[in-house]
Amino acid sequence: MDSDLSLEFLRVVEQAAIACAHTMGQGDRHNSDRVAVEAMRQVMDTVPIDGTIVIGEGERDEAPMLFIGEKVGLPHAKRTPPPQARYDAVDIAVDPLEGTNLCATGAPNAIAVLAASDKGGLLHAPDLYMEKLVVGPSSKDAVDLDAPVHENLTAIARCLGRRVEDLVVVVLERQRHEQLIADIRATGARIHLIGDGDLSAGIAAAVVGSGVHAVMGTGGAPEGVLCAAAMRCLNGEIFARLVVSKPEHEERCRSMGITDIKKIYRANDLAPGKEIIFAATGVTDGTLMRGVRFFGDGNRTSSVIMQNTPHRIRFIDSIHVAADRNVKIRF
Repeated sequence: MDSDLSLEFLRVVEQAAIACAHTMGQGDRHNSDRVAVEAMRQVMDTVPIDGTIVIGEGERDEAPMLFIGEKVGLPHAKRTPPPQARYDAVDIAVDPLEGTNLCATGAPNAIAVLAASDKGGLLHAPDLYMEKLVVGPSSKDAVDLDAPVHENLTAIARCLGRRVEDLVVVVLERQRHEQLIADIRATGARIHLIGDGDLSAGIAAAVVGSGVHAVMGTGGAPEGVLCAAAMRCLNGEIFARLVVSKPEHEERCRSMGITDIKKIYRANDLAPGKEIIFAATGVTDGTLMRGVRFFGDGNRTSSVIMQNTPHRIRFIDSIHVAADRNVKIRF
């Protein structure tokens, strides 16, 4: 996969973020998601790849665009590419707006995100819940998904040279996490409860200085794959296991090629590709990226682009200006 594609994917997430940022705070989560999907799909067809959506908005019957199995990229656009052109086969996982409620209410940490890999490099995860534990590079070999909370937090603190009381653990504020929250509080560690957006929290956990030391709890499996792609680039780790509680869940797993429903996945299992690109743009202000800012002659975006080959992480601040020779650039 051509490493220059990273800047192509940057364009995709930037335009998705700009589109849904126009709807921020309007209270219509479905409209926010719709405009993000439409913008991402439109730009995706300008990227010189033979792409396949492996994690998207759902099945064809549920999603008119960016559905699982959909073909994207320049050769699949309405215009016909030059017949001699050859394009890399790329698997793509997308979340055009991670944190639809966050965008609709103007809350922090809504992002537009995608991950791309060489063919077969991203797990086709069913849209189920997934138990997750996300930590940074220092702690990745010291924790276990099935270990008691106090043991994991003690291990993380030891690896970071801190007290357990100094740790910050991000947990989705859900009723299913009542016991987990109680267990964390019993250790003395601090908790940051969030309404949505465990993907952006997972990324923060792998970045030194973010103030987040771990993410614990149950969230979406597709977001787990996207998080794993980021961990492959950041040298962090995700431990995850699908929550299969009904016969139809098991059937769904098997239909997507997953036979070991009790398997504990790590980043290399969820995103095993040799070449990984992860791109995200802030929609609302967040821990690592600012949200989209509008001014009279354009807008400004804050993004992160990661690759594992070559190993490179770039934080990119872009000013998008109108096609006017008298435009004024604002800093």
